[in-house]
Amino acid sequence: MSQSPLPDTLGPIVSSGHLASGALPALSEFEFALSMTVHAFQRWIVRGMAAAGIPDLSPLDVLVLHNVNHRGKAKRLADICLVLNIEDTHLVNYSLKKLERLKLLKGSRKGKEKTVEVTPAGEEACRRYAQIREQLLVKSVRAAGADPARLSEIAAVMRSLSGQYDQAARAAASL
Repeated sequence: MSQSPLPDTLGPIVSSGHLASGALPALSEFEFALSMTVHAFQRWIVRGMAAAGIPDLSPLDVLVLHNVNHRGKAKRLADICLVLNIEDTHLVNYSLKKLERLKLLKGSRKGKEKTVEVTPAGEEACRRYAQIREQLLVKSVRAAGADPARLSEIAAVMRSLSGQYDQAARAAASL
């Protein structure tokens, strides 16, 4: 029994053919790749932070810690949510409390508003994570031949698409 040869083009690689059958199959292909990337990225940041000596953090905890560490300035809950594009402030608030309990962040007041800033222990955890990231991820991505300019272009397109998804979400909420 002979096998038939594979066609020259298999079409877009998607997880939901019914979504790829519309006017823009490439968008479904992007969504599938994005879903795979999100899960791999979350797995990486959790394991990377565990390798840096801080186990048991959620992906959101890691993102919040790095955001608060960014530029070494105190941050407000609203600003963290805005930068990370997170609508549910209670999720970020929970992460902030967890990171404060772990003494990676400390809360303070700026007028009436509560702010958080990184502690020396949190800064050290971020520094160790950055070292591990360079050794394990950056080295591998560079060895694979990833073009830094192309990665920046992809990031710009993804940020633009995030705005399209946000607008579509607002429209869907009003249906």
